[in-house]
Amino acid sequence: MRAATRIVPGTLLIVCSAVALAQMAEPSTVAPAKTSPEVSFQFDRTGLPVPRFTLRLREDGTGNYKADQSEIAATGTAMRGQAAQHVDRTLNVTSGTVAKVFKAARAANYFNIECASKAKNIADTGKKTLTYTGADGSGSCTYNYSENKSVDTLTDTFLAIAFTMDEGRKLEFLHRYDRLGLDAEMISFGQELAAGRALELGSISPTLAAIADDTAVIQRVRLRAQKMLEQVAAENH
Repeated sequence: MRAATRIVPGTLLIVCSAVALAQMAEPSTVAPAKTSPEVSFQFDRTGLPVPRFTLRLREDGTGNYKADQSEIAATGTAMRGQAAQHVDRTLNVTSGTVAKVFKAARAANYFNIECASKAKNIADTGKKTLTYTGADGSGSCTYNYSENKSVDTLTDTFLAIAFTMDEGRKLEFLHRYDRLGLDAEMISFGQELAAGRALELGSISPTLAAIADDTAVIQRVRLRAQKMLEQVAAENH
């Protein structure tokens, strides 16, 4: 004859509570989201049209550009000037530039180095800070001028990207308020591109496309903008 099972009042509650506590104590099996390693470049120098900016670039090619722009005074041909403002824009960088940046950052030991030159009487070219964050390492170093080749490569690269981002802002302003000024600006910009002092032209493609498509802009300016867009297309293939 089977014995009857008897449940003591309160036992079921105790058992359920114990199971719940055991489950809470177990480590989570959900893997944490992986974040892409990031290199950032911060620049600060009083007196420039853009006295400070920060560029952040992740290894997946995404990033952003944040800058404080000084006031732009009205000119003889411009319809108006522009008040000081904060700029915050996203960007997508080509794979070649991304590889170059992260190779240099790792060669510089994630910036766990003394990257500032000890030479005397160096001209002030701006305070610069490079920072690396990622699962494989982290570090940061600040300098005015560096003799480290990897740091020098990164400085030139980030300054060239920032130049293009700032040029996009200038072209947008001229396109809206001073179309006659676009001609000289586009010539100057083309020279900087040819010299390698401007990089990642694709980051301002919408601005160039707007100029190329505007029949109110003189033809040679539109053609220069179109050629730059063709260069972007070639870089992305």
